[in-house]
Amino acid sequence: MQSFGAPRPTTNPYIVMLRDALRRTPGVEHLPFSWRTALFGRYDVFHVHWGDTLLAAGSGLTRIGKRAAMAALLARLSLTRTPVVKTVHNITPPEGGRIDVALLTALERRTTLRIRLSPTTPEVAETPSALILHGHYRDWFAPMSKNAATPDRLAYVGLIKPYKGVEQLIAAFERVTADRGELRLTVAGRASDPELARAITAAAARIPALEADLRYLSEEEFVAIVTAASAIVLPYRHMHNSGSALAALSLDRPILVPDNETTRLLAAEVGPGWVHFFGDELSADSLAGLADATGRGMIGRPDLSAREWDAAGAAHAEAYREALDTARPRRGRHANRKGT
Repeated sequence: MQSFGAPRPTTNPYIVMLRDALRRTPGVEHLPFSWRTALFGRYDVFHVHWGDTLLAAGSGLTRIGKRAAMAALLARLSLTRTPVVKTVHNITPPEGGRIDVALLTALERRTTLRIRLSPTTPEVAETPSALILHGHYRDWFAPMSKNAATPDRLAYVGLIKPYKGVEQLIAAFERVTADRGELRLTVAGRASDPELARAITAAAARIPALEADLRYLSEEEFVAIVTAASAIVLPYRHMHNSGSALAALSLDRPILVPDNETTRLLAAEVGPGWVHFFGDELSADSLAGLADATGRGMIGRPDLSAREWDAAGAAHAEAYREALDTARPRRGRHANRKGT
């Protein structure tokens, strides 16, 4: 059982594509998450993605109930020796109130095996891990309409948060347009902070070549904006696992990303010309260099052959088997099954 229920329109596509891959994988039965099944149902492995989503609540009563349910789930997993597999989507420690942090830390301690989406994800002593690369989005985006790349148009598309560096992108773009008047920049996506939204709106009013669309985008709109650009800028201060980078590459658009070990490995994987870098701070020179390299379009496609979903499904099945063998030695497992 995964830690997510039936997909909704806003569900992360990674989750939906993983579910579909597991359904196609022999030997795996996928159960959608519900608290009733989690506490009273039968399943061999509990697979966690973002543990904090299990505690998300819209009211005080629901908040109390979910924390009680999480405590009961931890007890059930311990008593039944059910292995916990965790996909490491980010490497930041648990956040929230004292109770939330305690519950999420307890879940982390119960983790039997960690799935790493990148070779640079740190390993944890005495906890086995499996490297399963984040699958591509090509099949997901295949039914959606695409645009031809517009020469000299750059774009940032996605949720806008302070740590993602969009303000620095706009500042660098304003400097580069003084010499490169033909460049255009689109910033599209919902801003998480009203003050940040106001700052971007003011910049768009001041800079004629900047277009801002600060609302939640449907997937079709996301695809349309990404493919209309000649390159995608991801000005994050830190980048480890980035679905946005992989989504842009899946749509055959080159990306500008921070220079670190993770992004260097991605560049080596997908082939020359698709991943460009900036240093500690995104600069006007970085944008000018990106425009020079990509402004007239790309030839071919990035190599995403290591990220096929059927292979990811099989690798997850193997990870589940390893977690079962670790949590329940094989002889004991067979004895338990014989008695049920």
